[in-house]
This record gives sequence, C-alpha cells and structure tokens, in this order.
Amino acid sequence: MKNFEKLFYSIKSKVKEISVEEVKTLIENENNFLLIDIRESEELENGFLEKSINISRSFLDLKIEDIAKDYSKKIILYCSAGTRSILGAKLLKDLGYSNVYSMKGGFNEWKEKNYPFLKHTDKELSKEQKKRYSKHILLNEIGEEGQKKLLKSKVLLVGAGGLGSPIAYYLTSCGVGSIGIIDNDIVDITNLHRQILHTTSNIGIPKVISAKEKLITLNTDVNIITYNEKLSSDNAENIINNYDLVIDGTDNFDCKYLINDICYKLNKPYIYGSIFKFEGQVSVFNPNEIDKPCYRCLFPKRPPKDLIPNCQQVGVIGVLPGIIGTLQTMEALKTILNKGDILCGKLLSYDALNNFFSIFKIKKNENCFCKNLARNNFDKTKF
Repeated sequence: MKNFEKLFYSIKSKVKEISVEEVKTLIENENNFLLIDIRESEELENGFLEKSINISRSFLDLKIEDIAKDYSKKIILYCSAGTRSILGAKLLKDLGYSNVYSMKGGFNEWKEKNYPFLKHTDKELSKEQKKRYSKHILLNEIGEEGQKKLLKSKVLLVGAGGLGSPIAYYLTSCGVGSIGIIDNDIVDITNLHRQILHTTSNIGIPKVISAKEKLITLNTDVNIITYNEKLSSDNAENIINNYDLVIDGTDNFDCKYLINDICYKLNKPYIYGSIFKFEGQVSVFNPNEIDKPCYRCLFPKRPPKDLIPNCQQVGVIGVLPGIIGTLQTMEALKTILNKGDILCGKLLSYDALNNFFSIFKIKKNENCFCKNLARNNFDKTKF
C-alpha cells in the first residue's frame, strides 16, 4: 500500500462521515449548519448543492474562521468523491472545530442518486475575468455570483469632476458592467489638482470624453456611456430610468434635489456625496427602504445661493474628493451586492483636518415631498 493511502485511511478513521441521504434531509429541513463545497471554482460548473458555500480546499484553513466563529457549529464538507473533504475535515478538527463531517461519496454520488442541485444560470465568468476579479472572488461576500451581479449592474454617475474621478475609476476597475457619465463641463487647468480622471493634455475638451478615454483602457469588460449635457428636469427621468442606481458627483444643490426626486419617483437608490474645503459627507437614500429618509428629509429647503459658495470660490484640498468619492463607491457596491451596513438613514461626516469621522442618524420626515413620488409596485428584491 502506498504511503498516501496509508496516511489517508489513517485520517479517515478519525473523521466522521455523513451520507448524501442525511445531507439531503438536512438541506430540506434545517438551517443551523454550514455546508461547504471545497471544490475548485471551475468544478462548480457541473452544479452545486443548495445552501452550500464554496471555499476551495486550498483556502479552507485561511477562510473558515470568517464564516464559522462558533467552533461547535455543525459543519459538513463535500468535494467530488469524498476524498478532499476527508482531508479538509481533519484539518478543521486540528483547528479546533468539534462537529465536522465529510459527505461520503461527494457530489458525484449526489448526482448518481438524482438528487436536486443548482447550476449557474447566468453567463459564466471567462478565464480572464476570473483572473482579473480573483481578489473579489476570494471574498465570501462577493464570490463569482457577486462579481457576475456587478458585471450585470448599471450605474449612472452624475459629474466627472473631483468626486466623479475616483468613483469612475473604481466602478470601472471593480467591473460594474455599464457606467453612464453625465457632465456638460470641459477640463480646466484649475481642475487638475483634484480631478484625477483628467490630465494636462485634456484641457479644453469635454470631461466625459476625457473620462471615457481613460476608462476604456482600464477595463474592456465595462461599457462606458457618456452624456455631454447637463442633467435637467427635461432629461433626468429618461436617463436615470436606464440605470440601477445613481451616484452624485455634483456640487450643485439644485441637481441634488433633482436626482433625489427622480430616484424616488423611479425607485432607484441615490448615493449622495458632498465636499467643502476640508470636510465631506456621504449617505445613501433608497426609496426601496420605505422607512428610511430621503435627501429632502436631510435638507428640506435649498439654502440661499449666497450662503453656499462652491469650491471654485472657497477652494478644496485636492485629496478630499478622492476620500469621499471612494466612500461613495463603496456604498454603491454594497448596495448592488446587498452586503454590509449601508449608510441608508445615516450621514457619514469626515473632517480631514482633524482626522475625524462621525455618523449621524437622519430622521425621516413623514410629510416629505418625496413620500408621494415613490411607486407602489417597485421590486423590493432588486438589490
């Protein structure tokens, strides 16, 4: 008998096994267990079990504590034939997990018994995409399914300036499939200390053209759609209706109110951002969260124009839009993936001079103007 076989049977004698019949019963009747598919991602193309989480055998020891904090929790591992899951179960036992099982016969036996299983119905990621987004795929909160969701998503960015620059870069690099950019301004030399989408050679050309030139070289998976015009009451509804959510990269109060109102009418999440000198704000206004506030709940009335100077008048530290825009992008990705604690109903405030973050609760105004805008037939499961 070969040395590996001797070692394997020695390990197998110390590991508890569970039959496919027992696993099927657990899937149908219980929820208080973890079912982990330890096959490689390409093996999942043949199908996978309902309620299973994919962590390949090579990453099992590194990632198990992210999903199993309780060392007494019931954990079932399965692979193709039941060999790797034996080795994986022994590894988890050595790490201190006390209630670990290997599914005998693996996925092959499951299929032989004609038990139901799931298959990826969406277009699979290509080999190149799996490499490009490999660090996303390693995250349990994203994985291949989450990355495919990003690739199918459509985001509108209003403004290609200070906030819009980091937002556009990270949306593109992260693989958000369709990105609309609307801006009617041209690149000016005074923009360049903060608007990192643009360079000296772009001075005098429309910002949306400058932006697209950079972004199409960054990621060919992404479709960049440009609107060299101002968002207005005449075009806002038609444009926003084509996207899943809107990110605000403007410095204009009127435009923010317009985005908010149209998003509430069309049930589109609105990722808000604002900067002033050394300070910035971020929030998420989502009409699908019917108990949460909107932008008008935060700012019921537009401040007088003479009291709200923009950065052209008072200045802004160049790195601040990068910080706030990146935070906005993170909230957009979390909204698309429906993961984490999203800033819905909360206002994040950042003071760059004093390195101070604060989060404030925004109170919903039950008599808000937007209460009557939201449709009653929106799909609450969209995100």
